[in-house]
Amino acid sequence: MELLHGKPERERKVLLAVKILAGIAFTFFIAFIAFFIAKLPGLDHVGQLGIGILIAVLYRQFFGYPQFLRLGIEFSSKKLLRLAIILYGLKLNIHTVLSEGLTLLARDAIVITFSILFMIWLAKRFKADKNISLLLGIGTGVCGAAAIAAIAPIIKSKDDDTAISVGIIALVGTIFAIGYTLIEPVLPLSHVDYGIWSGMSLHELAHVALAAAQGGEDALAFGLLAKLGRVFLLVPLSFLFMYIMKRKSSKEENNDAKVQFPFFLLGFIVMSIIHTYILGNIITVPEAVMDSVPVFTAWCLSAAMIGLGLNVNLKDLQSKALKPLLAMIITSICLAVLSYFLI
Repeated sequence: MELLHGKPERERKVLLAVKILAGIAFTFFIAFIAFFIAKLPGLDHVGQLGIGILIAVLYRQFFGYPQFLRLGIEFSSKKLLRLAIILYGLKLNIHTVLSEGLTLLARDAIVITFSILFMIWLAKRFKADKNISLLLGIGTGVCGAAAIAAIAPIIKSKDDDTAISVGIIALVGTIFAIGYTLIEPVLPLSHVDYGIWSGMSLHELAHVALAAAQGGEDALAFGLLAKLGRVFLLVPLSFLFMYIMKRKSSKEENNDAKVQFPFFLLGFIVMSIIHTYILGNIITVPEAVMDSVPVFTAWCLSAAMIGLGLNVNLKDLQSKALKPLLAMIITSICLAVLSYFLI
C-alpha cells in the first residue's frame, strides 16, 4: 500500500477519524460544562447556549485555537448546526399557525421586516459592521440563534461573525426577557395580550417562554403561538435571501462562487410537516422520545455554536461588535414599542 504524507492510507484515515471525533467531543465537553454552569442561580436565565459561546471565546483567547481538533470543530459548527436546524422544525406546528395565528402571522411579518430594515439603516448611520448587523437584525426579527444559523450560510457569513451575532443575541435577549417579567405587573395589558407582545418582540423561543410564563398559562400559549409564526416565516425569508444573493452574484464580474441551495431548510420543512400531520395522527411516538428530541437539538445547537465561538478573536469582537450591539439594543427597544401598538 502506498504511503501518503509518510503514513499508510489506512493509518491516515484512522487518524483523520480520531481528529474529527475528538473535535466533536471537545465541543460537547464545553457544552457539558456550560449546561451545569447554566444551572447556577442568576445564570439559569442566560442558558447553555450563551454560556457555551462565552467559554469557547475565552478558551480561544487564553489557550489559542486547538489545531489538532480543527476538523471535528468544523464538523460541529457546520454539520451539527444544520442537523439542529432540521430538528428545530419539530417545534413548529404548521396547522396551529395557519388556523389560529393568521392575524398574528401578518403582524409577525411586520415585525421581521421592521427589525431587518431598521437594523440595516442603523448600521449605516453608525458605520457598523454590515454582516453582523444584518445577522442581528434577522435574529432579532425572527428567532434568534436558529434564524442566524439558517441565514448565515446563505449570505456566506464568516464563522466568527456568526458566533459573535449569536452571542450578542443570547445576551441581549436574556436581558430583555428578564426586563419583561419585571415590568409585566405594571403594564396595562391583559395576560393574553402580554403573552402576544412577548412572542412578537422577544428574540429566542426560550426568551418568550421565560417572559410569557409570568402572565400564566394563557399568556404562555399565545406567546409561543406568536413566536412560532415568526419561526414559520423563516422559510420564505431564507428563500428571499437566496434570491437576493443570486442577483447580487450575477451582477458581480467574478461570479465563480454560486449560492448554494440550503438543503437543510428542506429538512426543516419536512420535520415541520411530520410534526404537524404525522406524529400523533398516523404514527404514535412514545412521549419520552418526543421529550428527548428538543434536548438533543439544544445540545447539537450548543456544540455547533461553541465550534463557531472557538473562531472568535476578542480583538475583532471589540472592533466589530460594539456598534452592531448598540444598534441591536436600539432596534430591540423600538421593536418592543412597535409590537405593543400592534397588539
